[in-house]
Amino acid sequence: METGEGADGPGAPGLCCASFNQDTTSLAVGNKTGYRLFSVTSVDKLDCVYESETPDVYIVERLFSSSLVVVVSQATPRRMNVYHFKKGTEICNYSYSNNILSVRLNRQRLVVCLEESIYIHNIKDMKLLKTLLNTPPNPSEIIVYDANNLNTVTMIPAHDSPLAAITFNASGTKLASASERGTVIRVFSIPEGLRLLEFRRGMKSNTETVHIFKLEHSSPSGEESSPTWSAYMGKMFSAASSYLPAQVSDMMNQDRAFATVRLDVFGQKNVCALATIQKFPRLLVASSDGQLCIYNLDPHEGGECVLVKKHRLFGPDEEQGTAEEESETATPAPTCQSYAATVAISAATPSPATLTGYSEDGGAKKGEIIPEHEFAAGPVCLDDENEFPPVSIQNK
Repeated sequence: METGEGADGPGAPGLCCASFNQDTTSLAVGNKTGYRLFSVTSVDKLDCVYESETPDVYIVERLFSSSLVVVVSQATPRRMNVYHFKKGTEICNYSYSNNILSVRLNRQRLVVCLEESIYIHNIKDMKLLKTLLNTPPNPSEIIVYDANNLNTVTMIPAHDSPLAAITFNASGTKLASASERGTVIRVFSIPEGLRLLEFRRGMKSNTETVHIFKLEHSSPSGEESSPTWSAYMGKMFSAASSYLPAQVSDMMNQDRAFATVRLDVFGQKNVCALATIQKFPRLLVASSDGQLCIYNLDPHEGGECVLVKKHRLFGPDEEQGTAEEESETATPAPTCQSYAATVAISAATPSPATLTGYSEDGGAKKGEIIPEHEFAAGPVCLDDENEFPPVSIQNK
């Protein structure tokens, strides 16, 4: 799935950031006045489950539907804060040697990306497991690293032009990539790194269009129950491709979009996701102008997706079905405590040091002291029986 974006990116008074969680059941958004977490389980109603007044947040990531949320603000772009938002407490914070560009997390790991280094933490206690320093500039190649086993898996020469976007599927068995040209999307197998599929957006395609592609191969027999002219031509092209130059053959084997959406916003950055809401497949598009659009997707016929609902993510939205009307009955979140108050660190504890001086194995270099903020008080327990993932304190 792909969409164009404005050159200026998100800006005031709209969103500074927007991200869906790992199973697309939650949306996190931030702007100059704070950030919000929404539950995305209904088309007509968008529930705001938490709201913070932390200003200028440009990264906010939630771990599935748990209480763990990661926040980075423009005021302190080198520091990552990890909160238990239901308790209103800070679990820990880490300071790094340069600005944080991205944070990703799953049930085992939390990964922080800087321009020339990557930090891998254990999600259960937030301890640093591995530091990858001096990562080389690789604009057209993808290096796949196993964050669980802490080793390099493969290197993929993805495109001739510099990379613009990469993403894994939910199970981590496929990886899709697109270059800055944006006309070709390639799908690779993981861990092998083999090219499985290639899709073409079109040289003159409208940049304000979302393209959805089907990740499926033709049947083993190559036969169809009711042959069509396009299927007949496809077989001719497939047979002829072995006699043609590689560039021509690649172009003939590229598939077009299965479904599309022409957005009614221009010059905005858009974050898209596919989700099953109320038993039907939907396309979700969060735009930097502060709106979430929900479209119906026909899983059999594809074609143009139909807009069914718009939600405003900041400001009053009674007519569009957000949860503002429930704010009177909702329990207000307590003010976030500091890390020192949370884990009862004495006032004499020195301020957190940056993570410079760490070796490849994640340990400190000889003669240096690991900062105290590297050690959490214990395993991170979210104290919610129905939350994912469940984390419990284990006896050693």
